[in-house]
Amino acid sequence: MSTASQTDQWYASWFDTPYYHILYRDRDYQEAGAFMRRLTDSLNLTKSSHIMDLACGRGRHSMYLNRLGYRVTGVDLSPSSIAFAKAQLRDNTTSTSDVENDKSLLPIDASRINFEVHNMTVPYDGQFDAVFNLFTSFGYFDDVADNVNTIKAIYSNLKPGGYGVIDFMNAPFVIKNLVAYNEKIEDGITFKQWRRYEKGHIYKDIKFTDQERNYHFTERVSALELADFTNYFKKAGLELIEVYGDYHLNNYDAATSERLIMVVRK
Repeated sequence: MSTASQTDQWYASWFDTPYYHILYRDRDYQEAGAFMRRLTDSLNLTKSSHIMDLACGRGRHSMYLNRLGYRVTGVDLSPSSIAFAKAQLRDNTTSTSDVENDKSLLPIDASRINFEVHNMTVPYDGQFDAVFNLFTSFGYFDDVADNVNTIKAIYSNLKPGGYGVIDFMNAPFVIKNLVAYNEKIEDGITFKQWRRYEKGHIYKDIKFTDQERNYHFTERVSALELADFTNYFKKAGLELIEVYGDYHLNNYDAATSERLIMVVRK
């Protein structure tokens, strides 16, 4: 049996494998769709607004936003994820029926959505009415300076008066409720998962075997808290205007909230 592991930049290799999408295939997209409706409504974004979906993965949520009527640019570091999103768009095979059974959703408008490979730590060539960074797609970086670099890039990519949204885990709640070990079977593959908190980071070791080959990946996310982000926003010149604790946009509580959802304005 051969063994495959990850490169030094773990997120670049793990996110670019099909196994990442297999493991997390059961994420609650209906909840995510409802969240995006509430979020765009709360920001009073008009249908002429252009939204950047920063770290968009395979683009499912970019397409959902497009079907809500917005112009969307989805960017991600993973070439395979962007290729997948472009193929779905080109072949018109995407559907959000499994996200939300809502007849008010519009058909995909391919003229108002595009996908590009992009490193979120540097500014994209363009400015937007809103930049969304959803579902803990932050804090993976090997160099902690890239946390600030990413916030500064968001600043650069916002039009004056534009809104940035970072949807991050609530680290104190996650650490308190960390599940040390569990197993999950998807597509006949048993994913063994170990979790730990160590030196300011939350780690998840993922081991599995497929077609007689062993795999081992380690996710690592900085256990950033509201004070850390507040400092980043100040350095970037962004104003923090709202903090929510869940996808229903309830008030944030450090001890009990599952999410840390921050809305900033340029």
